[in-house]
Amino acid sequence: MQTRKGLAIAAILLSTFLAAAESTIIATAMPSVVRDLGGLELYGWTSALYMLAMTVTIPIWGKLADLRGRKPVIVSGIVTFLVGSAACALAPSMGALIAARVLQGVGAGGVQPIAMTIMGDMFAPKERARMQGVFGAVWGVAAIIGPLLGGFIVRALSWRWVFWFNVPFGALAIVLMTIALDARDDSAPKAKTKFDAIGAALLSASVLALLAAASGYAPLLLAPVSAIALALFVIVERNHDEPLLPMDLMRQRVIAVANASGGVIGGVMTASVIYLPLYAQAVLGASPTAAGAIVAPMLVGWPLASAAAGRMLFWAGGHRLVRAGCSVVALSAIVLDYLVHHGSTPNAMRVCMFCFGTGMGLANTALIITVQDSVPFSRRGVATASIMFFRTIGGAIAVGVLGAIVAHVLAGRVPEAVLDALLGPDHGRSLGDEVARYRTDVQAGMTPIFHVLAVLAILGAGLGMLFPRVHLGAPKDLPAGEVV
Repeated sequence: MQTRKGLAIAAILLSTFLAAAESTIIATAMPSVVRDLGGLELYGWTSALYMLAMTVTIPIWGKLADLRGRKPVIVSGIVTFLVGSAACALAPSMGALIAARVLQGVGAGGVQPIAMTIMGDMFAPKERARMQGVFGAVWGVAAIIGPLLGGFIVRALSWRWVFWFNVPFGALAIVLMTIALDARDDSAPKAKTKFDAIGAALLSASVLALLAAASGYAPLLLAPVSAIALALFVIVERNHDEPLLPMDLMRQRVIAVANASGGVIGGVMTASVIYLPLYAQAVLGASPTAAGAIVAPMLVGWPLASAAAGRMLFWAGGHRLVRAGCSVVALSAIVLDYLVHHGSTPNAMRVCMFCFGTGMGLANTALIITVQDSVPFSRRGVATASIMFFRTIGGAIAVGVLGAIVAHVLAGRVPEAVLDALLGPDHGRSLGDEVARYRTDVQAGMTPIFHVLAVLAILGAGLGMLFPRVHLGAPKDLPAGEVV
């Protein structure tokens, strides 16, 4: 693939910035969205369906990148993401916002995984590991700017401008990507191959039914539907010339463990970013800016650890970094559960989230580089996409399930008008002497969320211990992902 590396790197940095800023800016703005549009029971769905759309399309975009080339796929993804962002900004109701977030999620599925694939194409493993520090720095900058910018936009303008924020950066990324990647993208095969549309439809149906069932919507009906669709998907994949998720690839130990552990800790990470700002505003009386600042240290610790992991990867071994990172995530989730249960200060939570991000940076860097180096060039797109697919499906399921728990528990404890007051600009002062009692009720209602996250993080650490020892840079004619 002919590239102008400088412009390509700049385009990937901008794409990465969009993904990083999305986490903190949107999390900061969502309580204000609920206050204006109502629909607290749909709070979790704004993120869950965004992640669902991103999840089911990640392997589709990844496969298309292998079949049709990186450039047209990533440009199409960015355009779709920007159209969805504009629709979010114009949404007149919570239902319209959720629909627009779905479109935004479809586009997001083609941005970050393909950007990571392009980076894998441009750099050898050792260079790729060093570049993680550069790309990780973008997450740090976005983490610092995101909550401050999100809070400022919400106060000075409105939450709608949070979504307009994506447009200029995305447009610039498209221009740079168009210039940087040559039109004769040799990552695409010479002969056109029929896309696995049936497999894509079955996978989408299975994931959608699974999320709906996990969130309490007709579980006795939708859980079997999800299982049947998944079984049919596996059958189709085994018989298709170019399967969406090749079964032989998914069975390799390095990829199987990477996907399983990544899915679990991805669920913990995403749910923490979504629900900790809600807890901070409703229970601690924090402003939107301060609430976003509580989760921001995670996106500072992540790039710092990612840069360190890139330097340590070839002498420490990817398996040690994965195991260490997953263990740090588990310990951080346990401490966060304790802090929430005992109503600790925001500063203690910030330290905890920094450690959380450190664990994610150690594990994620090793997972991506090891998996990319375990497959041939022609399968790098789908292999990279599989990591993000399982990480985001873990996040979507976790947010959906926990959203149902929050809505059910709080509905029996706190009137909607009271919760609106707690999330409003006066932080519940209009409730008078009752504000402390209501905050205690919200705290008790949200505590089970963090109990669940601690348990999931421990499970993720256990799966991380199974990650095999793999020699990076091994010849690709050997069975990919073998333990050596």
